[in-house]
Amino acid sequence: MLAGTDYNVSMVFPGYPIAPQTPWVLMALIGVSALTVNIPLGYAREGFRRFSIGWFVCVHLSVPLIAWLRFSNHVSAWGIPAFVACAVLGQVAGGKIRRMHRRRP
Repeated sequence: MLAGTDYNVSMVFPGYPIAPQTPWVLMALIGVSALTVNIPLGYAREGFRRFSIGWFVCVHLSVPLIAWLRFSNHVSAWGIPAFVACAVLGQVAGGKIRRMHRRRP
């Protein structure tokens, strides 16, 4: 291990960040994008039988887009749980909207 690696720098300077810092605004925009894309997908998912091919496609269709946004903006893997939570929230919200529309007379 070389003397100038991040491990040694973090041992000498305790305030030195271990993971590169990503602007919070960028992470928030990717999270909002994940939420926004998944609302119509959750709406469509409600129309399919559970665990069918259509259901599977609706659940996983946004994953490549979110991954591309993360990679192209150099966001570390620490953001993945937040993006997954936004995607799940969008799926749930879209499904709830469809169920509400179905109950209307």
